Order: sequence, then structure tokens, then C-alpha cells
Amino acid sequence: MEQDSSRENPSREGASLPGDPPSSALGPSLSQVLHRLTSEESRRGKARSAAIKDLGALIEAAECDQLFEGNDTSLRGMPEMLGQVAKALGKYAAPPKEQEGRAHGYSEVAEKGAAVGVLFLKLMGKIEAAKNSLLCPTWKIGLRHLAGPIYIFAVTHSLEQPWTSPRSRDVAGEVLSLLLRVTQCVSVAGFLHGENEDEKGRFTLVMELLKPDLNKESWKNNPATKHVFSWTLQHVTRPWLNQHLERILPPSLLISDDYQTENKILGVHCLHHIVLNVAVLLCLLDLFPVLEKGLHWKGGAARPTTHCDEVLRLILTHMEPEHRLLLRRTYARNLPAFVKRLGILTVRHLKRLERVIVSYLEVYDGPEEEARLKILETLKLLMQCAWPRISCRLVVLLKALLKLICDVARDPNLTPEPVKNALLEEATDCLILLDHCSQGQVKGLLAKILQSCEDSKVQNCIRKVQQVSEGASYDRN
Repeated sequence: MEQDSSRENPSREGASLPGDPPSSALGPSLSQVLHRLTSEESRRGKARSAAIKDLGALIEAAECDQLFEGNDTSLRGMPEMLGQVAKALGKYAAPPKEQEGRAHGYSEVAEKGAAVGVLFLKLMGKIEAAKNSLLCPTWKIGLRHLAGPIYIFAVTHSLEQPWTSPRSRDVAGEVLSLLLRVTQCVSVAGFLHGENEDEKGRFTLVMELLKPDLNKESWKNNPATKHVFSWTLQHVTRPWLNQHLERILPPSLLISDDYQTENKILGVHCLHHIVLNVAVLLCLLDLFPVLEKGLHWKGGAARPTTHCDEVLRLILTHMEPEHRLLLRRTYARNLPAFVKRLGILTVRHLKRLERVIVSYLEVYDGPEEEARLKILETLKLLMQCAWPRISCRLVVLLKALLKLICDVARDPNLTPEPVKNALLEEATDCLILLDHCSQGQVKGLLAKILQSCEDSKVQNCIRKVQQVSEGASYDRN
């Protein structure tokens, strides 16, 4: 017969297991308040208003060690539960859908915002007292769960919007100021990206909390979300914004693509901030389809100039005189994507592209040869999409490619062998494409060079071009 487990382990009786509610008297009371705030039944009548009052009394009466007992490995510890309560309070005070919003409804939201703000001031007052007393070290764990939801609430109700009032904005402003103080942040920007290089900041946390309300189906459920996102985004600049591009670009595009003018302006405002603060030219290519929606070509007249044309023209303007290798690599790295996006319309920029390609192929770019490899990739794309206009540039491009091949072949030790091989292979591919674009003229010109050339690497490249031109297969290996 098996013994009763409680008799076998009497010391475990009454202990909290991982996943159980906190063992203190405050735990069950707080859990009950959370249920009253989130259950469907409590949404009718004044049940949630009563829960707010009860929560205020609980916070006032609680000691620090009661509020923050448990740890972040106990999923139902007090810090975790406080975080859930903070999220529930934010939803309770959130404005309704725009089409459901009425003047009366918005006035109720402002009242709720002020009431919830007072609760957050009490709660963070406890954190500040614990921080100053040094008797309750667990306040940091509690703050970790509370900072994100409280920040979103504070921004929601501190902005001048239909759902806020002077009173609610004042309270929300106090909440934000106290939040910065207890997190030891000088500014909102410091709170989001960290006050120093070693501190991660809370921008990722805030974006994760906003994410469920920033997709195509949900972003209009709460009219405050887009404003919180925009306001938050404006406070994070370079270089911190670079790493968050995949989080911030989709919602910015979503908002800018809306039919309402107000949302379009807000979205473009976000996109403008991203363009100014994210050092990635390629992110522009994701914006062009939205910005150029009304520029569809209907035949007849010439195609309208696009934003992509303007940016490529600007890039080429800066590329031509640039002599600093780091910037040359940066420009060259982004050039293929613009040529691919424009396609046949790249013919508008052929003269300048030709000058840039020839000048960049002439200059040694360091051991990795990143710039010259990207320029060769650009040339291949250019010949593929604008081939009817290439034959008239045969002599210029052929000279540039042959000079590159000879320079690389004669390079004794500056460039590693794998990089040399990559350059020679890419240049050979360009010669093959150039031969196709010129109806076989390259093959005839190379035959004369092959008779007088003594370098084996150059000979090998020329033979590959002739083999492919004559219909034989070209095996790079």
C-alpha cells in the first residue's frame, strides 16, 4: 500500500510549487483582482471599477517583500503577476475602436486613465521606497515586469488625443517621470535604447508588447497603438535603430498604406524617421512600392520618373568622385539591388553607370575586393536587363574588363587566391554576356589577343569566353 505523499514529505505541505500562486495572503487577493479585471463577466456593470479600488487598497497596505516575492523562474510569482495586472490595467484604460468612439466613451476613458495612473504612481512609489531602503532587493525583478506595460500606458494617456483630458495627461506625465526616475534613466531615449553601451534598453520589450496590436487585422482595434508606436520610434535614433529594422518597418508601411489621410501622414512620418536613422540604403527599396502606388504607367507617354530613379541618380552622383574605400564599398554593395529593381528603366542612367563601373573596376579595393565584385555583379545585371543598349558600349566595357583581368592575373600577393578566382570568374561571366549583347563581336576581338597573350590566367579566361560563345558548356570548376 502506497503511503500518502503528504505524510512522506511533511516539509512540503503548504509550500509553493513552480506554477502555483504566491503563498502570501497578498497573492490570492491579487489573483482575484486580476480575474475581475480580465474576465468577460466583469466587463458588464461596475465590477472592474470596484476591482480598481480594491487593487489600490492592496497596494497601499502591502509591504515591499510581499509585492515582489518570488522570482522570474516562478511563472506565477508576484513579479510576474504584477506584470499581468499592469497589462490588464492598460487594456482597461485603453480607448475603444475609432468607429465605436463617442464623446461620452472617450470621457470615460480619460477618467479610467486618471484612475489607473494613480494606481501606477502608488505601485512605483513602493518600488522607489524599496530601492532607497535597500531592504528589498527583489524590486528590480518587479520593475522588469512592470516597466513595459507602464510605459505604454503613460504614453497612451500623456498625448493630446480625444481619449485624454488635462487631468489624465497630467497623471500620465507624472507616471512617465516616475518611471524614468526609478529606472535611473535621464530621458525617454535612454529608457528605450539604454543610457550607455552596456545597457540594452527596453525598446525591444516595448515593441514586443505592441506587436500583437500592430498587425493588419488588429492595428485599428486600439487607436492609441499607432501613436504610441510613432512617438516611441521618434525617440530612438541612429545607431540604435539599425538593429530593429525588421520590427519597425512593417508597421510603418502598414500605417502609411491606409486609406485615411491622417494615417498616411503618420506612417510617412515614421518612414521618414527610419530613412534618416537607419544606415541601410536597401530599406528604401521596400518603401518605394508604397510611395509610388499612384505612379502606374498607362502606356503612350514616357514612364514617370520614380523615387527609385531619384535615389539611384543621387547614389551615382556621390559614387563618381568618391575616393574613400569604405564609402565606395558601401555604395557598390547597394548598387545591384537598385539596378534589379529598375530593370529596363536602368537605361535612363546608362551613361553615369558606365562611368562608375569603369572607374570602380580600375581601383584595387583591398584583400576582399568587395567593391569590384559588387560592380561586376551590377554590370552583369545591367547587361541582362538593358542588353539592346550595350553593344554601342562594347569597346569601353571590353577594355575595362580586360584591364581588370590582367591586373588580377599579375597581382603577385596583394589579393588572396580565392578572391582572385572570384574576380576572374565574374569578369569572365561579364565578357560572355558582353559577347551575347554584341552578337559575337567579343569573340572575334579576343581571338587576336589570345595569339599574343602569354599569361596563362588571362588565356584561360579568354578560352572560356570562346567556348561558351561557340556553344560549348562553361564549367567554372
